[in-house]
Amino acid sequence: MYPVLPYPLTGKPLPGEGVDVKVYLVRHAQADSDVPEGLDDGARPLTGKGRHAAEKHFKSLHRRMHGAGLILMSPLVRAVQTAQILSVVQDLDVPVRVHRSLLPDMPVGSHERLLEEHRDEDPILVGHNPSIPAMAAHLMKLAQFPRSVPTGTVIALELEKHGEPARLVFFAAPGEDVLEELKP
Repeated sequence: MYPVLPYPLTGKPLPGEGVDVKVYLVRHAQADSDVPEGLDDGARPLTGKGRHAAEKHFKSLHRRMHGAGLILMSPLVRAVQTAQILSVVQDLDVPVRVHRSLLPDMPVGSHERLLEEHRDEDPILVGHNPSIPAMAAHLMKLAQFPRSVPTGTVIALELEKHGEPARLVFFAAPGEDVLEELKP
C-alpha cells in the first residue's frame, strides 16, 4: 500500500496555502497626445518614440519578468499596443486578453477579483495612470504610491497571504536604474 501524501504530486501548492504570487503592473508606454479625429481618448496610439522606448525597456527586464503566465490589459489602444510589444520582445507565449477592470476610470478595488482568479498565473496587468500606481498602493496597503510612475514603468509585486501587504520586488521606469526598494 502506498502512503497518502499531504501534498499533490504536481508540486503545486494546495489552494489557500498562501504561496507567493508575482504580479507585474505596467503603465502603458508613451502615447500620442492628440485624439484621432472623430474618435475618443481610447483611440490614442503609442508614439514612435514610445514604441522604441518600450521595446528597449521591456527587453532589459526579460530575466526579471520570467515566469509570467498571462497578460491582461485595458482595452484602450495604447495599453493594447504596450502589451503586444511586451509580449513580442519578451517572447511570451501566454494568453493576452483585455479586461475592463484595467480601464483608467475603474475604482481602486476593482482588480482584486481579477487577481484572485489568476493567482496561479503570475499575471502582467497593463493599464493607465492613475490606476496602476493606485493599484500598487492598494496592494501594498499604502495611502498612495511613494513616487511618480512614468509611462512604460513596470512595478513587480509579490503577494503572499491574502490580506497581507504586497512586497515590492522591483520598480523599473524606462531610462532609470531598477529599484528594489522605494524610499519616500
